[in-house]
Amino acid sequence: MKNILIIGAGKGIGLKTTEALLSHNVFTVSRNLTPELELLNTTFFQADVTTDSLDQLNDLPEILHGLVYCPGSINLKPFNRLKEEDFLADFHQNVLGAVKVIQKVLPNLKKANGASVVLFSTVAVKVGMPFHASIAVSKAGIEGLTKSLAAELATNNIRVNAIAPSLTDTPLANNLLNTPEKRDASAKRHPLNTIGAPQDIAALTAFLINDQSSFMTGQIIGMDGGIGSLKV
Repeated sequence: MKNILIIGAGKGIGLKTTEALLSHNVFTVSRNLTPELELLNTTFFQADVTTDSLDQLNDLPEILHGLVYCPGSINLKPFNRLKEEDFLADFHQNVLGAVKVIQKVLPNLKKANGASVVLFSTVAVKVGMPFHASIAVSKAGIEGLTKSLAAELATNNIRVNAIAPSLTDTPLANNLLNTPEKRDASAKRHPLNTIGAPQDIAALTAFLINDQSSFMTGQIIGMDGGIGSLKV
């Protein structure tokens, strides 16, 4: 049984990932203990990784086999309406939060003699999309971090990969999917004529955490209904 830490586990992809990894010893972090997460009976730490000290994580086991960093943002605005504060907020949540957590638990990961870190990008880094400037900039940072850390930590037998989803049916995307018309229009933009399901992305995350992916590191894996690669 592995010790797995999931950041941003309260809802959406983080919650579904927690469900997918319950065969392991799962530790979860979220700003709030949601009723759905409470039902899963994980070891829970309440924290905002962008502002808190993360001293709570001193209580993690000495050995940590996996880390999943799920926090994300959807801040879609025309470029001329984006302020410096928007870019900084996205960068703090998506990049510096991940850096802070990884640095905190890196000694635990090194002791596992085979650990896996999973981060999250977005298809909007690969495919230019209007109104995505702030989120694409920060998630591009995640892709750079993924590859750099994968190279640096390979000698410690720590794998680092990132998943780049397209629009996924989570609470974070509610404003984009809150009417049948919006949902249908979003689905039609994808070659598979659908939007992402958080449980599917959770299944891929579980694969990257588990030993079946032991020969995979430094990869940015699109799970995007084909929008990142196909024109149909």
